[in-house]
Amino acid sequence: MVHLDYRDVRPIYAQIIDSFKEQITAGILGTGDKLPSVRELAADLAINPNTIQRSYRSLEAEGWIVTVPGKGCFVSANGNCQERERKRLMDVLQETCTALEALGISREELAERIRKGGNDHA
Repeated sequence: MVHLDYRDVRPIYAQIIDSFKEQITAGILGTGDKLPSVRELAADLAINPNTIQRSYRSLEAEGWIVTVPGKGCFVSANGNCQERERKRLMDVLQETCTALEALGISREELAERIRKGGNDHA
């Protein structure tokens, strides 16, 4: 469910947060889906449970998940988080496209790259 990259410059808790946000935004995790317990995920990832707890607290504070005492953490029904994340990513895309155009990449090249998708760095 969550994959950690120990060479990534982001802290582990941030990688966990980003992983869950990506899964929710992509529809892999849907409204009401239960997240792994703190202990279960900590054991699976072989990391300190406090790191998982920190990630879950952050996701809850941002409205991505809700905690039901005695039951666990669940994906929130708040679609506003997904829309905010989509907007943020579109803003990043716009900034990236503007920077690439400034470096001489044409809009046609950018459009082709988007159509191709994947990790093929042309």
